[in-house]
Amino acid sequence: MKVILVDDERLALIGLQKSLEKEVSGIEITATYTNPTEAMGGIMEHRPDVVFLDIHMPEMDGMDLGKQIQATVPGVEIIFVTSYDQYAVHAFDLQALDYVMKPIQKDRLKQTVSRVREKLSSKREQRSKDTDVPLICCFNQIQFKLPDKDIQVAKWRTSKAQELFAYLLHHRNQTIHRSVLLEMLWPELEEEKTVHQLYTAMYHVRQTLKACGMDMITIQSGHLEAGYRLELGGAQLDSEQWEQEIRQWKVVDSSTVHAYEQALHLYKGTYLGNYEFMWAEPERERLRYLWLYHMRQLSLYYQKQGLGEKVIESTRRIQHMLPDEEESYFILMKLYDEMHNDLGVEEQYRLLTTRMEHDLEIPISEDISKWYQDWKLGLTKVR
Repeated sequence: MKVILVDDERLALIGLQKSLEKEVSGIEITATYTNPTEAMGGIMEHRPDVVFLDIHMPEMDGMDLGKQIQATVPGVEIIFVTSYDQYAVHAFDLQALDYVMKPIQKDRLKQTVSRVREKLSSKREQRSKDTDVPLICCFNQIQFKLPDKDIQVAKWRTSKAQELFAYLLHHRNQTIHRSVLLEMLWPELEEEKTVHQLYTAMYHVRQTLKACGMDMITIQSGHLEAGYRLELGGAQLDSEQWEQEIRQWKVVDSSTVHAYEQALHLYKGTYLGNYEFMWAEPERERLRYLWLYHMRQLSLYYQKQGLGEKVIESTRRIQHMLPDEEESYFILMKLYDEMHNDLGVEEQYRLLTTRMEHDLEIPISEDISKWYQDWKLGLTKVR
């Protein structure tokens, strides 16, 4: 792990360097700086994994230097070090990995370095996933991503071929009987009239995979072609990768919040959401509510930390992804009330009314309606 230290106080710099070298193994102190301007040049030259950065410096505020680092050398992790705790919220707004108070305690320093290693390991794993393995993208629409290539959208010969591939992919490593596929794709026709169409669609699926360079995916035929089995052959699904990643993080706290945020951002949309595949709905709902559960955990963490803007941001993401969930509107109404933002309360109530009563033609829950009426009368402002 390559580390750069920046602090205008020479003694503090020496103390931090000695503590890191004594208490933590596997760390390389690449450079130390007391001058922020020189530090910026050194960071651009050495490209460290992490910068320990003092906030109070005479020539340039550490927050401003942090912004420059993020803009110029994205990917470098920042640990703010300071004697003052009033900057914590701003530090995390800058996506700093941690915020450490002086004098730094031995156990606290080890905890911080552990977080850095965790984050770097997560980055390495993600880069490996992104570059080394053929990827099938299933969020929203089916796309393919070959190592070191741009994402490509498959050009299916027919919509039947597209759904056939999607269904076999969804049931990968299982043999699906021919009659099941015929009933799904051509329910209105008799089996003997559709067998040839199935063979043709299967041919087009294989040709499309080959054209996209995804011919490591194979579709095996059963005895007398009575069934078909799709095998990934080393390719991976982004939906599977996402689920594995999100399930690693059981609890949101100061040591996991950034990994949690990264994992949640990997959820790009509804599973096969661009297609009207009714058979995919149970999996869509399962992944959707897995994401929702973890988003709510993250939002609750922000709330406990007093990060109101972060709570609003995460709740709006929930609302965008799941516009039929009443709870997100209600949470935002109460948050805006606490912030004395009357327009925000009105906007959320109007959006909820439009969505529920006009679009879905169902009434708003009585609890929300009563809260809003009380708010209009000024009753909710008395706490």
